[in-house]
Amino acid sequence: MTFEEAIAYTETLLSRSDLNDAQLQAEITNLVKTANGARGFFVCFLTGEWELADNPSPAIIQALHAVPNAIAELLVKNLAMSTAMAITHRRNGDEAQAQSSDRVAKRTALLIEKVDLSEVQAIATQMQDSAKTNAGEYAAFLEKWGYDEEQKQAIAKVLNK
Repeated sequence: MTFEEAIAYTETLLSRSDLNDAQLQAEITNLVKTANGARGFFVCFLTGEWELADNPSPAIIQALHAVPNAIAELLVKNLAMSTAMAITHRRNGDEAQAQSSDRVAKRTALLIEKVDLSEVQAIATQMQDSAKTNAGEYAAFLEKWGYDEEQKQAIAKVLNK
């Protein structure tokens, strides 16, 4: 499944009202077991108009436990990226986009809290260290996206929580 197909599949999946919790959990578990599936799921889930994203069900939380390392890294990266992008949008005078990024950050932080994976803390600490020192495990990730000092400070602060 491509990244784009995973986004479309997630949209279809989350729009269905005929699935029970066990079916939803099974579908999301299968989806997040691949890199493209997990990335596509989060893009759709975190940015879409889904009530479930603001109040994730136990089925979704359990599905995210299927691949803890990959999910933990995606959650931390999503929190970092949405935090940094909110700053970029505000600098560009685009408050609507900034609020969308804030919503993604809020939803991601909620998921981090609810999935409660020990892997998240380890990765968040590494990302925070890289944001503070411009070195370490996630320095290349931060550099790739061109984050400046203000953005890296905001990332380190949000990951401190």
